[in-house]
Amino acid sequence: MLKRLTKIISVMCVMSFILTGCAGGTEIQDGQTETQISREELTVHVASLKGPTSIGLVKMMKDNDGSYEFGIYTAADEILPLVINGEVDIASIPANVAAVLYQKMSGQIAVLDINTLGVLYVVSYDEALQSVSDLKGKTIYMTGKGTTPEYGFNQVLSLNGMSADDVTIEFKSEATEVISALQSDTASAAVLPQPYVTVAMNRLEGLCINISLADEWEDMVKGVTIVNRQFLEEQPDAVEAFLKAQRESVDYVNANVEEMALAVEEYDIVTAEIAGQAIPYCNLVCIQGNEMKEMLENYLQVLYEQDASGIGGQLPESDFYYGVE
Repeated sequence: MLKRLTKIISVMCVMSFILTGCAGGTEIQDGQTETQISREELTVHVASLKGPTSIGLVKMMKDNDGSYEFGIYTAADEILPLVINGEVDIASIPANVAAVLYQKMSGQIAVLDINTLGVLYVVSYDEALQSVSDLKGKTIYMTGKGTTPEYGFNQVLSLNGMSADDVTIEFKSEATEVISALQSDTASAAVLPQPYVTVAMNRLEGLCINISLADEWEDMVKGVTIVNRQFLEEQPDAVEAFLKAQRESVDYVNANVEEMALAVEEYDIVTAEIAGQAIPYCNLVCIQGNEMKEMLENYLQVLYEQDASGIGGQLPESDFYYGVE
């Protein structure tokens, strides 16, 4: 039977019961520290977004022996309260949201890795649209006002000597609304993330991918994996075990697209047909340590210069980055 993957309404803190000797009669023996409690007795609560970050974890989900409880959510706003309240130990969220959360929680989270690079693409019905300069004067539909899509698109425009004044940006609340707008306004273009690019191309005949924003801006980071700092300090071995499993899951998904597309549908992320087409374009990665820090610092610096409030008002301190020498 599938593990619970719907919205968690109320989650009991299993680890608290284990540490106090209230879970199944378990007691901490004399001389035993909290971090020495058997790994088999710990359930790690993991949250991810319905999209590429969850797709990268589906191999872990299939192999889960009870060590993890996964929750898949449609928006980061659903995950943040769970992290703040300590109901989620590890979560995959947008990179700029992680920086905001770091400030909000006074440094009580850390970034474990970058899990997705740029997954944003410009799509339109115009195959001749091949460069960012070709967007001048066009109406661009997109989601994510004040978040990664807007910041990323603004940076790409800037790198090509343009600004938002050179186009007309129409923000929508959901990707499905963007797809509907494209269907009505065939002269326009849109910025969409995977797997919604693939959804749109399957729904709208003649739609094509024109530009990858990640190709235009190499330091573009989409998603990161964060950990509650208290959990990290109390269960460092569990965190390392998660990272190892995450790396293996991402590698497996990238190398076994057809098989994992079926798993993506099994966990109600998108259909297997969509997943099979989208996975090669999802830029699933597991970048850690110094490379993670360098990429993420560069990315957050750009966002800070655009709008400091988009990353919590200031750049994170060095303890934001886990595993950095």
